[in-house]
Amino acid sequence: MGLMQYKELLKVKREGEKRYLFDPIRKKWLVLQPEELVRQLVIHYLLEEKQYNKNRINLERGFRVNSLQKRFDLLVYDREVNPYLLVECKAPRVPITDEVFEQAAWYNTELKVRYLLVTNGIESYCCAIDYDNHSYEYLEAVPDYA
Repeated sequence: MGLMQYKELLKVKREGEKRYLFDPIRKKWLVLQPEELVRQLVIHYLLEEKQYNKNRINLERGFRVNSLQKRFDLLVYDREVNPYLLVECKAPRVPITDEVFEQAAWYNTELKVRYLLVTNGIESYCCAIDYDNHSYEYLEAVPDYA
């Protein structure tokens, strides 16, 4: 899954010293930060390549894991509005390590998604979660929108 190919779909503008990206989900301009760049690339990938429904994508929302307040990067809901895909985005310079993947998996203890994606825009790992067998399986690609 090469996210950098979606770079040409990004709307970017400059105001003074700052650069901004347009977020098609929240419909607003955001300061261009490395992690935000990756999040926007994932959004374009999901919308263009995987035909995900824009209205089922939720960004940077707070939620509780045990008694701790946390924030997910991107959460996609299925047609029945159940959590479907959780995406954890890191800046391109941040390697995808076991610790990064465990952070996303820990967030998922509360959300219970079917699929988990961790990406830094260069490396991406997606897995299907099998709750009955307490296991997961790495996938070749993000599943199409179900």
